[in-house]
Amino acid sequence: MTPLYDAISNYVNTNPLRFHMPGHKGKQIIKQIDFMACDVTELPPTGNLYEAGELFEQAQQQWATQFQMETCQFLTGGSTQGIYTAFALCTKPGDTVLIDRGCHKAVYHALALLGLEPVYLTRPWNQQWGVVDAIYPEDMERQMQSHPEIKTVCITSPTYSGILSNIKEISHIVHRHGGKLIVDGAHGVHLPFLGLQVFEGADCLICSAHKTLPALGQAALLFCNGIDAETVGQTAALFGTSSPSYPIMISLDLAREWMEQEGQRHYQHAKEFVSRIRKKIPSIPDGDWVDPTRLTVLTRDGRALAKALQTDNIWSEMEDCSHVIFIVTGADTEQDLCQLEKALLKHESLFGVGTSIQPPPVPEKVMSIRDAIFASKTELPLEQCNGKIAAGQLAPYPPGVPIVAPGERITEKELVYFHQIGYNNARVPVVKETSKQTMEVICNSQH
Repeated sequence: MTPLYDAISNYVNTNPLRFHMPGHKGKQIIKQIDFMACDVTELPPTGNLYEAGELFEQAQQQWATQFQMETCQFLTGGSTQGIYTAFALCTKPGDTVLIDRGCHKAVYHALALLGLEPVYLTRPWNQQWGVVDAIYPEDMERQMQSHPEIKTVCITSPTYSGILSNIKEISHIVHRHGGKLIVDGAHGVHLPFLGLQVFEGADCLICSAHKTLPALGQAALLFCNGIDAETVGQTAALFGTSSPSYPIMISLDLAREWMEQEGQRHYQHAKEFVSRIRKKIPSIPDGDWVDPTRLTVLTRDGRALAKALQTDNIWSEMEDCSHVIFIVTGADTEQDLCQLEKALLKHESLFGVGTSIQPPPVPEKVMSIRDAIFASKTELPLEQCNGKIAAGQLAPYPPGVPIVAPGERITEKELVYFHQIGYNNARVPVVKETSKQTMEVICNSQH
């Protein structure tokens, strides 16, 4: 029996319209490569990723040049590896860091692994679209003034729904206060190829090539300014396998070449399609504040719309009670895009602004993220978690950001919110009350 292979094959054989990652959409749009034959190991003619050398230096430098950054590090452990590496490069154990409350869970895991303490930068809520908005530079200035000890900042841009923050202006603020700016740009690797300099000013930039480009799963990139390539490579090796996948690394090389030679033209077409369809259906509109190829549809019932599209064998990236998100890339043909447009218009009765409930304020912090994640824990149904300390994230959609982070107390306020948005979870990890270590931490925090 081959249950996993059989399930994936069954999905692929239905010839689905994929508007989800990876960006290649299952199509062989780069060079015809026998990836099995190219699955090699570190030898004199094949090079070694973490020891660099001319082979990898050339391949990585071409990416760095494209992104106008000093160095680039290939990653085969996804953006998660890049996030861990960036924090390790920019901090030391015990540091306090300023993080976007909507950061990916890998950021929270990095804080736990490296012993860092967070101050949260809460994003404003866009009531019109029912999503978290961009980070305002004035909010960044306020936080940096209030916490002069902070020398590392991490924000997400673009967000899952495509919202962009002004990285250049934010970086000026961070640098003026003597800090470094890490940008989780996992969903934005295609943007520089569209001529959009939306990452200018970042000290470390992490991008997932597999999300929107024709690269294999787990293919990612870490760009750095002001840090030498050898140090970046040595640090990335701490969080990556000692046998990095050559097929993944080759796909990074080929994806860049394809983008430079013809991919930009295909992505320009994707951008034009998204702009056109945004004018026909309720969605986050065009503007400098949004990824021009990310289609976030506003609906009164996102799950119903996604299910209706699945009957047409069209699969979105994500849906919640008031949105359906589609990843549109250069791999999507004119026929694919027309089919999506036709299917969406067929279900226009589901369009409109759905329930938009602003998330509650950040809960009480009881323990450090590290202590909470590594504490003895148990799992409870959500409705039984009142008063418990979260041992993991509670990050439902919407808004796709942590309502409760590890180490924070779950209260009636959060439970009411979860009920309002229709979220339930039968297995919430919480810290065991009987843990002696936990009780000591709680007592110390109260003093």
